[in-house]
Amino acid sequence: MAKITLDDLRHSYMPNPTAEDDWALKQLDVDWEDGGAYALLGPSGCGKTTLLNIISGLLRPSHGRVLFDGKDVTDLPPDQRHIAQVFQFPVVYDTMTVYDNLAFPLRNRGVAEADVDKRVREIAELTDLTETLNVRAAGLTADGKQKISLGRGLVRTDVNVVMFDEPLTVIDPHLKWQLRSKLKELHQRVGVTMIYVTHDQIEALTFADQVVVMNLGEVVQIGTPVDLFERPQHTFVGHFIGSPGMNVMPCEVSGGNAYVNGVRVEAANAHACAADAKGLEIGVRPEFVSFADDGLPVRVTKVSDAGRFQIVDASHDGGSIKLLVAEGDEIPADTAKLKFDSAHTQVYDGGWIVGAKGGAA
Repeated sequence: MAKITLDDLRHSYMPNPTAEDDWALKQLDVDWEDGGAYALLGPSGCGKTTLLNIISGLLRPSHGRVLFDGKDVTDLPPDQRHIAQVFQFPVVYDTMTVYDNLAFPLRNRGVAEADVDKRVREIAELTDLTETLNVRAAGLTADGKQKISLGRGLVRTDVNVVMFDEPLTVIDPHLKWQLRSKLKELHQRVGVTMIYVTHDQIEALTFADQVVVMNLGEVVQIGTPVDLFERPQHTFVGHFIGSPGMNVMPCEVSGGNAYVNGVRVEAANAHACAADAKGLEIGVRPEFVSFADDGLPVRVTKVSDAGRFQIVDASHDGGSIKLLVAEGDEIPADTAKLKFDSAHTQVYDGGWIVGAKGGAA
């Protein structure tokens, strides 16, 4: 296991990058603690796999360093980094039994057969593969084969980090929950550093202790699932995490108060805005919006049943605001007024929460 440090890391696939858009990965300075469970979350093309390949040694960064426990491994090949990687599509030897698949990494390193047998049976027990040890891998389902890939990553005792590159993509939906739970359980039991790459917020939020949200080659926030939900540092995080995503609407700030089309809206950080700040926005999640006797005037345009609650679409000045209403609660038929929970309503400047990167303060 290892603490992983990305020091002033940047990467471009172009020989002479000049513009900001030339960089697949913009500057990253990140520390992942030894034994942690982390997720890299973001849309396709945001740089997640590029970063994973740099950490594993499959790709050398254009700039900056990768350190394991303070040791610079930037120029080391993958086999000297002691990395285990589980890919999107299960990589197994179909003609081998499950036992031989799990044993292969150890036998390849000359481990004594008695030690191989002990370790293989330990990992098979952890990954629920004991009953299939003597079955050829070709006869297993996709989730069974992915468990073999996972087991091969865990069977070695010298692994610094296990990395998962969207490992549940090819798994049937009803089995994904089982494998997500198994991954979480395995991390708690073995304590090895794990990094999980995905574009699926549910996978990231249920697996990781800390989630690294990326967009356009940049880390926009690192935090716990609660941090990302309750205090998005960037409007992208608010949009990308949550269903429905965060409401964002233009606002002005005057005298420490936020206003939407002249209507005062209480926001937790409005007092921190610069007096001359322009292009500001209010951000508030649908969970923290409710109907009230006084507040922002809206027109109810749509109501969608989501089981335990209803998603209400309301229109204000041509823009849409969503709120969640508990099942059975009254919903106005046409016009209404909305209030926002001030503790969970924030002002954003240039996409960033005021007081954070790029935000007015």
